[in-house]
Amino acid sequence: MNIDNLVTMANQIGTFFASYPDQEEASAEIANHLKRYWAPRMRSELFAHIDDADGEGLATIVLAAIAAHRGERAAPPAPGGDAG
Repeated sequence: MNIDNLVTMANQIGTFFASYPDQEEASAEIANHLKRYWAPRMRSELFAHIDDADGEGLATIVLAAIAAHRGERAAPPAPGGDAG
């Protein structure tokens, strides 16, 4: 997948969760979303972009979330699915 598209999508996720009043929760939710819903190849390409190009184009909140949670496993989905 094109890295520009991945950056755009990651930033959209970051924009959504940036509205959370608790920024630690927002960071965890960004990381969980990427782990839960992105294919491993997509995550690998995004991580390579961070490692090789310092995450050029990624929002600060997204970079911080990935840095803080990159090695963690995703939390299980909440009961009732995404809307729950």
